[in-house]
Amino acid sequence: MRDRATATLSTLIVDDESLACEELAYLLQDFPEVEVAATARNGLEAVDLIQKLEPDLVFLDVQMPGLDGMGVVRQLRERGIELPHIIFVTAYDQYAIEAFRLEALDYLLKPLDRVRLAETIERAKRVTQDRQEKAEVESPPRQTPQRTKLLVRANNHNFIVDAQDMIYATIDSGLITIVAAQVEGQSNYRTLEDLQANLDRDTFWRVHRSYLVNINRIKEVVPWFKSSYQLRMDDKKNSEIPVSRVQTKRLRELLKL
Repeated sequence: MRDRATATLSTLIVDDESLACEELAYLLQDFPEVEVAATARNGLEAVDLIQKLEPDLVFLDVQMPGLDGMGVVRQLRERGIELPHIIFVTAYDQYAIEAFRLEALDYLLKPLDRVRLAETIERAKRVTQDRQEKAEVESPPRQTPQRTKLLVRANNHNFIVDAQDMIYATIDSGLITIVAAQVEGQSNYRTLEDLQANLDRDTFWRVHRSYLVNINRIKEVVPWFKSSYQLRMDDKKNSEIPVSRVQTKRLRELLKL
């Protein structure tokens, strides 16, 4: 079991004001367990980074042009993306009820108070560790026959491809796209979990909540944000796929990084 005192919290800061981002990043330097992976200047950028980086925490401004903080949470839910722990940071207290209705971890008022911030970080450590321990509980293996063929729909045709020819699969807005050696199109599976359960788990690896890859078609491992990686795949586009923080350890073990 990981020590609660030393668990690292991958963190994203989202604020349209550069000074606010810099101030919060400066305050977070006093908390060695917090690792600021990136910053975002607007809600759309935040949604994209949350999907790619899978941070533990997101310090999220409420009022931003375009997509505001509340809208970020709603869009993540609409896309079926698992929510990180959201901490709203704002100069206004009237959004607190709506924030907690959206299951925010906390609601901090600007200017930030260090003691209050420390309480939030401590709470975040507890709930993050609880989530990780729950995710690590082993579930009974599913006895599902392995598929050797996959159906891929493209250009109004139903193509049958060898499972081993699948380079990777990704899900977006509930639709699974399979990228194979000779064709790219939609899958008839509803979730990546179901697709993976029907394939060889030693070959097809869930490197990210949105991606399932064929480990034999990984072309290059690319260093990315702090202590993280992307996989460049052996498809026509040389697609780059993020590796989640949870799966980074397995990547290091697999490739002796």
